[in-house]
Amino acid sequence: MDPKDEPTAYPIDGTLDLHLFAPRDTHEVVTEYIRICLEKNIMQLRIIHGKGIGVKRRIVHSILESHPNVISFRHEEGSGGSWGATVADLRPTASHNPPLRS
Repeated sequence: MDPKDEPTAYPIDGTLDLHLFAPRDTHEVVTEYIRICLEKNIMQLRIIHGKGIGVKRRIVHSILESHPNVISFRHEEGSGGSWGATVADLRPTASHNPPLRS
């Protein structure tokens, strides 16, 4: 196996920089990142897709629009990336909600 084809660890801290990934991998990477963030109880994501011509941004927004755990999303405000980054608020899955105490 070519060393460049081996998987590398990516930090799961709520910020996903898509500059590191090819556009063809965007859907899979974002979907998997959301899944792992939900497992780690990270409920706000910052997805850096870049400003460019908008290919990755459109893919990201289409995923967020249809994902059942996404409450809302918006372009990042101010100097944090503007329309080159999107912030998404997540709702936990039922399996990650602690039971309510009575």
